[in-house]
Amino acid sequence: MIDRYQLVSRNSPVLENIDLSSPFTVGNGDFAFTADITGLQTFYQDYAEFIPLNTMAQWAWHSFATHKYRRKDLKLKEYKRGSKLIAFAADESGQEEVFHYLRENPHKYNLGRIGFYGQVNGRRMSLEDIEPVKQRLDLWQGILYSDFNFAGKNVKVKTLSDSLTASIGVKVKSALLAERKLGIEIEFPYPAVDMRASDWDKVEGHRTIYRKLDERTYSFSRFIDNEYYFFNIYSSEKIELARHGEHSFVIFFASEKDELSFVCSFSPLFQPNHKIKYAEVRERSIAYWHDYWTKGGMIDFSATTDPRARELERRVVLSQYLTAVQCAGTLPPAETGLTANSWYGKFHLEMHFWHAAHFVLWNREDLLEKSLWWYYKILDVARDLASSQGFAGARWPKMVCPEGYDSPSSIGPFLVWQQPHPILYAELLYRRKRDKAVLENYYELVAETIKFMESYLEYEEEKDRYNLAAPLIPAQECFDERACLNPVFELEYWHTAFLIAQKWRERLGIGRNEKWEEIINKLAGLPVKDKLYLAHEQAEDTFEKHNLDHPSMLAALGVLPGYKVDKEIMANTLNKVFEVWDFEEAWGWDFPVMAMTAARLGKKDMAIDLLLLDTPKNTYLVNGHNKQGEREDLPLYLPGNGALLLAVGMMAAGWDNSSFEGHLFPEDWQLEFESIDRYL
Repeated sequence: MIDRYQLVSRNSPVLENIDLSSPFTVGNGDFAFTADITGLQTFYQDYAEFIPLNTMAQWAWHSFATHKYRRKDLKLKEYKRGSKLIAFAADESGQEEVFHYLRENPHKYNLGRIGFYGQVNGRRMSLEDIEPVKQRLDLWQGILYSDFNFAGKNVKVKTLSDSLTASIGVKVKSALLAERKLGIEIEFPYPAVDMRASDWDKVEGHRTIYRKLDERTYSFSRFIDNEYYFFNIYSSEKIELARHGEHSFVIFFASEKDELSFVCSFSPLFQPNHKIKYAEVRERSIAYWHDYWTKGGMIDFSATTDPRARELERRVVLSQYLTAVQCAGTLPPAETGLTANSWYGKFHLEMHFWHAAHFVLWNREDLLEKSLWWYYKILDVARDLASSQGFAGARWPKMVCPEGYDSPSSIGPFLVWQQPHPILYAELLYRRKRDKAVLENYYELVAETIKFMESYLEYEEEKDRYNLAAPLIPAQECFDERACLNPVFELEYWHTAFLIAQKWRERLGIGRNEKWEEIINKLAGLPVKDKLYLAHEQAEDTFEKHNLDHPSMLAALGVLPGYKVDKEIMANTLNKVFEVWDFEEAWGWDFPVMAMTAARLGKKDMAIDLLLLDTPKNTYLVNGHNKQGEREDLPLYLPGNGALLLAVGMMAAGWDNSSFEGHLFPEDWQLEFESIDRYL
């Protein structure tokens, strides 16, 4: 039996020096607070160029009130497909303002900054005034412990997130409190569409109103254009508050004690008398994380002598923590979760698979289901999108906000590999639960998804086959949407989805669908040249001119079972990718994908080489985040963390009908795992 406490504890990250690229985050899936070396957000300006110190929630969305363009104001571009014309929101020419307004709005925003306030020789405290002693994120309890010296005195801080509300609890111990040399600063920014999600210079356009509820409680009302939210601070000691600006406030505590606690709560609802004590937040945090670590999947590499195993274990444990904090909410997450605004904070549905599919393998299926309800919420929007383009069923959008409308883009509207995702989510859940309720709850999603997939195919009479035809951009996004035919991964995904949909009909006693059976039998073969799988049928120069971005043809055997795949050809393709691919232009989830392909082929050593390939986009920081090279807009990349967990889970537990015995790590690796299910 794995000693789970020891495993998690030895991988709890520690900082003994200031690392601007590795602030730590506490949160609950729908809310997150990212803190600097002080345990709060004291030095947000210093961290802004690396990973911003934001406070974010899944419910916090904003649109600029300057223009208020609507989707009907956008001119669509028509593309010919067979005898049909299909309209896409893909061309900004002559409509740049409306195009970019609809891309950027709505966007997530930073709810506010909570930091320490102090002065040195008449000036504000700076990062140079801080002498760090030690900072440790206790993953087992979800508590961030920060220990530093300031103005010749020691400061100890505990920071944690409530598991139920958008609140943080903070406990501070320092003689500076009683001396009134250390206070708390609260500041609220205007939203911005960049990665930082904050415009600290803009005073107009938002309003902050506060009132004293009692000696220990203040309530704030925030109005930003047409949006609003509320903030409360409740302390164990009496509060003295002073306004330092239109949207900034400083708090000192009227107490001679050197230890105190407070709770800061954010809410979209007005709850002026809602007071949460620090002890409540602490109790719920400890209970939540104890339940999380003791009940889900776990893998222990400590018996392996290969030094790479230690690093892999670190990445796995931290990825489990980060995906729980950032990706386990009631909506699909952005690619940078609740820490920063990638693509304006909107979520990309093709990435939802990486963010959340692993939860099911690791026996935390409830964390996937928390966001699956949303597909039903936008089902009518997805049906309307399909219908507007002449298709049946529901077409799932690519880059979206909670309302589910696809954002204009020269690439996004042409992607389709997100389309089968709900079918795979539903199948993973059924395999986990074996409960008819899963079939009844999700069959409508399966049916509406497959209806679109059926109608989207083009029948080619001459070759008696069904094609995935242009306008289309595959997962490897470097291709012209007008010249793409039968991409390998998408073909295999269509085939897999139709097989699953037929199984669901049989389980429900409906019987197999004849049309779907015809599609399964007549779907185009995977395109091959020189015994190598191509990116798509017309990309004969795949390995000469398009050896960058995602090597997505590999996902046909690895991420998917590869029913249509010739394993010898796929082995050739994997070797060719390893030989010629520009990995600096790959993405964080590509390395787990390649490892899964190698594992399915029985190439155990190659699988671990690819999973831990030393290249900029496969870098994992002290805090566990998957940094994407030098991209300033992607200082973290959660699809990499989620894909890592999916790959490691599959390599440990295997998959259906596997011909291999034991795990798929190198032969000399010794590992122990618990509560990880086999993959499909």
